[in-house]
Amino acid sequence: MKKIWFITGASRGFGRIWAEAALKRGDKVTATARKLEDIGDLKERFGDTVLPLALDVTNSEQVSQGLQQAYKHFGRLDVLVNNAGTSLFAATEEASDEQIRDLFDANYLGMVRVLRSALPLLRKQGNGHILGVEALHESLAQEVRPFGIKVTLVEPGAYATEFGKSAQIADALEPYAEFRKQFLTRLANMEQGDPEATAAAILKLVDADNPPLRLGLGNSILPRARDAYRERLATWQAWEDVSNAAMGEPKKTMAAWIEQLAGATPVGHEPADEPSFAAGESQ
Repeated sequence: MKKIWFITGASRGFGRIWAEAALKRGDKVTATARKLEDIGDLKERFGDTVLPLALDVTNSEQVSQGLQQAYKHFGRLDVLVNNAGTSLFAATEEASDEQIRDLFDANYLGMVRVLRSALPLLRKQGNGHILGVEALHESLAQEVRPFGIKVTLVEPGAYATEFGKSAQIADALEPYAEFRKQFLTRLANMEQGDPEATAAAILKLVDADNPPLRLGLGNSILPRARDAYRERLATWQAWEDVSNAAMGEPKKTMAAWIEQLAGATPVGHEPADEPSFAAGESQ
């Protein structure tokens, strides 16, 4: 069965590659980018199977309108690729408040905006698959599982995309000059994967009956994860006595609050009125 996709950040990089892969095999795609001209060629190449839309994930109204337009145009939504984002090249001390806000607005709030607009549509149809690149999708998976919606956190290793070319670059501070130089040297010499090679993996992922919660792309993910968790386990074990002592005497001080929260009436749902009878009135 052919699938219907909605892909943010489709102007270049993974978003563009995955959009083209879906279209080449006959799927239908809503491809979005901040500038419509950046994806206009897709319409020329793939005709009515693609719906190009200008969409800035920092604009809530535009996000909502875009999802509604795409759903109305194609009639359903099978795969949501929550991919749009930006980057900031800076040490923590170097980044300005404005740069950090812009980063958070696009990379976190932007993805939340897309999800808020897409989830009512997916819940209504009772299925769908969300692909995301941020950790928020891990908790999302638990929330939407009862609605038949699947979620996969896609974790790419180092790839030769153009992602960094759109990065904001903070003014360098002298104490971090050597660190910046070393970081850029490592980055320049790093072996990077071919982003085109990820297309087959993504198509296999969205076609799976039981897709994984996490999918690493590239041959560096698993070795790095093994090393990281080996180090973490060693540290946790070394400090286990301190950690256990910090537990103190177990308490359940939140039980009443949680019970009250669980019994709260959901927004948009009013309980049915209980019948009330006047004193002495027979029914």
